[in-house]
Amino acid sequence: MDRILIVDDDVALAEMLREYLEQEGFAVDLAHDGATCFRRDPERQDLIVLDVMLPALSGFDVLKRLRQRSMVPVIMLTARDDDVDRIVGFEIGADDYVSKPVNPRELVGRIRAVLRRTGQGSRSNGDVQVGEVRLNPAARSAWCEDRRLDLTSAEFSLLEHLLRNAGRIVSRDELSVAAFGRHHSATADRNVDTLVSKVRRKLGPAGDQEQRIKTVRNAGYIYAVSVP
Repeated sequence: MDRILIVDDDVALAEMLREYLEQEGFAVDLAHDGATCFRRDPERQDLIVLDVMLPALSGFDVLKRLRQRSMVPVIMLTARDDDVDRIVGFEIGADDYVSKPVNPRELVGRIRAVLRRTGQGSRSNGDVQVGEVRLNPAARSAWCEDRRLDLTSAEFSLLEHLLRNAGRIVSRDELSVAAFGRHHSATADRNVDTLVSKVRRKLGPAGDQEQRIKTVRNAGYIYAVSVP
């Protein structure tokens, strides 16, 4: 399980990102200032998400100190629209940038891309496969047996989340966050149901659809570990 440290003084945002990343299979720790970041053993993390605007010790100062002792990958968060933060950050060793307000799904994509590029992380290079269905997260491509699946970005994210959690019930809220980056609502539930129906159709013949992605009444969906 990849270890992610989020360093941001916005407590509500940090908690929201932690919840989202944990649903995506990451182990997440939080720090709300630079001093706490260094007490979290940053060198032992697989990646750090670091806000530029921290109290006392800025994100740039934290990054400078980190680079004196570690090459742990760092994604910076910035609320500014100009390029100054990005230029300065890259010059002192940032691996990538994400602008605020943060889209959690984009952040997950950036994290996985940086982990692949830097060779960090526990599953940065591997395909995700359950039975005859296989995904390549790096290329965002999917196959069912030898047939390439034509999936939208949301469909791919939903199917990837189901495969990574095969054999357990996944709630509609969890799937809504994975596919659309937003939490529970009546509209989100309908959108998830529609998306599941589309993915089922693309996976194969009608007889196989319900066998792969099963509906669990009042709970959500489960991807069958094996299809009879």
